[in-house]
Amino acid sequence: MTAKEMTTPRAFAELPALIARMTGDEKHSAAANSTMDVLWVLYDRVLDVSPDRLDDPDRDRFYLSKGHGPMAFYAVLAAKGFLDESVVDDWTAFDSPLGQHPDRVLVPGAEISSGSLGHGLPLAVGTVLGLRAQGRTGVRVVVLVGDAELDEGSNHEAVALAGRLGLDQLTVVAVNNFSGTHGWPGGIADRFTVEGWAGRTVDGRDHEDLYAAFTTPHPGRPLVVEALIGLEGSE
Repeated sequence: MTAKEMTTPRAFAELPALIARMTGDEKHSAAANSTMDVLWVLYDRVLDVSPDRLDDPDRDRFYLSKGHGPMAFYAVLAAKGFLDESVVDDWTAFDSPLGQHPDRVLVPGAEISSGSLGHGLPLAVGTVLGLRAQGRTGVRVVVLVGDAELDEGSNHEAVALAGRLGLDQLTVVAVNNFSGTHGWPGGIADRFTVEGWAGRTVDGRDHEDLYAAFTTPHPGRPLVVEALIGLEGSE
């Protein structure tokens, strides 16, 4: 049986039911919910990756840097055939591959192990540089970060370097649910565009706006998409 045959493809409307089957981490349920639409648009319409191409060096990469509350990520992977849907019922059990933070060794489709905030974007910059050195300039690397995660200084070093080097294979989607301690004067996107990035700010629940933001060309510049979500826990 191939990975693609493990589960019947599901629609976006079925994701909440899949997420609801993963209980015990309710404190992060709002964090997971805030990423659901972004994840769906990426895996349904944007990323060039599939369950039967997990080792293809020319696949697109997705890095979930916001690794806490990964229920929506697991639900999308299950809906798209990367995971057997039945594993969501036993998540966080002793012998389950699905932990409260994704493990790239155990979870098919997880490119990085995450949970400690501030690591995904620097890893993505390194990945793009590695792909560039190999001549794989058509591969896209997308990293999802949270707004509060951007308090971590390692992100800003990566933002500056990616802008200076013009890493246009790199996309950051910053899910902004206004949970940062100090906020971002002018908006998160401005923090990136001042470093030479292309920036777009959209409704994080609007699938067409998200798709347009991800797919509009940005030659010679990395891209940040700021996805606005209501206050943490309000949706």
